[in-house]
Amino acid sequence: MGDQKEALRKIITTLAVKNEEIQNFIYALKQMLQNVEANSVKVQEDLEGEFQTLYSLLDELKENMLMKIKQDRASRTYELQNQLAACTKALESSEELLETANQTLQGAENHDFHQAAKQIKDSVTMAPAFRLSLKAKVSDNMSHLMVDFAQERRMLQALKFLPVPSAPEIDMAESLVADNCVTLVWKMPDEDSKIDHYVLEYRKTNFEGPPRVKEDQPWMVIEGIKQTEYTLSGLKFDMKYMNFRVKACNKAVAGEFSEPVTLETRAFMFRLDAGTCHQNLRVEELSVEWDAMGGKVQDIKAREKDSKGRTASPVNSPARCVQSPKRMPSARGGRDRFTAESYTVLGDTLIDGADHYWEVKYDRDSKAFGVGVAYRSLGKFDQLGKTSASWCLHLNNWLQVSFTAKHNNKAKVLDVPVPDCIGVYCNFHEGFLSFYNAKTKQLLHTFKAKFTQPVLPAFMVWCGSFHVYSGLQVPSSVKSLQKRNSTTSSSNASLT
Repeated sequence: MGDQKEALRKIITTLAVKNEEIQNFIYALKQMLQNVEANSVKVQEDLEGEFQTLYSLLDELKENMLMKIKQDRASRTYELQNQLAACTKALESSEELLETANQTLQGAENHDFHQAAKQIKDSVTMAPAFRLSLKAKVSDNMSHLMVDFAQERRMLQALKFLPVPSAPEIDMAESLVADNCVTLVWKMPDEDSKIDHYVLEYRKTNFEGPPRVKEDQPWMVIEGIKQTEYTLSGLKFDMKYMNFRVKACNKAVAGEFSEPVTLETRAFMFRLDAGTCHQNLRVEELSVEWDAMGGKVQDIKAREKDSKGRTASPVNSPARCVQSPKRMPSARGGRDRFTAESYTVLGDTLIDGADHYWEVKYDRDSKAFGVGVAYRSLGKFDQLGKTSASWCLHLNNWLQVSFTAKHNNKAKVLDVPVPDCIGVYCNFHEGFLSFYNAKTKQLLHTFKAKFTQPVLPAFMVWCGSFHVYSGLQVPSSVKSLQKRNSTTSSSNASLT
């Protein structure tokens, strides 16, 4: 009995699911019927509009041609009428002269005959009839103003509805990811001269496989692409992959999207560890600003909490120690944050292999600024470059300006212009730590070290501020320079 009830329940569940599927399908069919009606009205209106545009163009062309014919007729009529008037006047003058000559000839016995004959001769010489051209100035042939629409008529007779463009095919072999840019190349399976433009869509993802239907990131759209390739530049690669798809459009309709592809966008993405930075440094995302009152305010809050019997330090509160679940947990406890004159903040992602690159732009008015790498074991009183656990470039704007490379309490003065933005390249396995002018890619200094443990991006600032740019790939120019320099010695062996 129980088995039969369970079997019946399964049948009921299956029927209920199937009924819901059918209901959803019926709803979809009804919606499609409505869409067919609405879309047919729209395309009919569009077709009427296209034909009306063609009619208007033909009417305008006809009016222009008729105007040309009227202007040509008026011009020819004017020339012929003028010529006709001149000929009529010349004929009248010639007839008068002829009559005078006949009368003079009849009176040949007259005593003044010789003088009259001479006057007639002179008159004939100057007569308009002898200076008049008897060739028409213009032709009466107007056939050159005729048109032949035979070719256009054949084209119109062959006119059909615009076909839906085929889906493009993305060429993975020709597409490229480099220098925080993505160049996507595609082609059409069949030649289509009616294509007007392409639409490219892309989105970021952390999943390697084919694009999923549901993604946290929306598709970003780029329209009006005229060529079969497009380059996205200035990207921040804060996720591991990017999905791409393309569709072709003609004047009337868009085709289906291409098969989506996934490209890897490997880059070094990190944030700043606000939980262990110096109390006088205010960290917001990737920006840091010196706050002279930071330590005093926190000491006051700490005393207030201690007076209420709380043992937790306010600087170790969850609000100040936010950790990303995808980042390495800091080995430094909340009470082991940097202090005294170590105005330091570290990145939250370990470097333990491959090559990495990031940039930092600092405020020119900062009294002191440093950038480099450090072990996680860097002491809370240690300043960057003054122990064997850190390497950095250090800029001092206080009292006397100096720009130096520091490691293990040794410094080398750098005789190079100080850039506004510094690029940092770290190759962990080969032990290279290089600093570049981020704009010109001029090499500022290279440390050659043997890292004995993973390192973290490290920064310091006193009475100033800076902003970090992560999610960057190693620039091609830096890769080229590093490849050439990999066979040479360090630029400062005494600091390694």
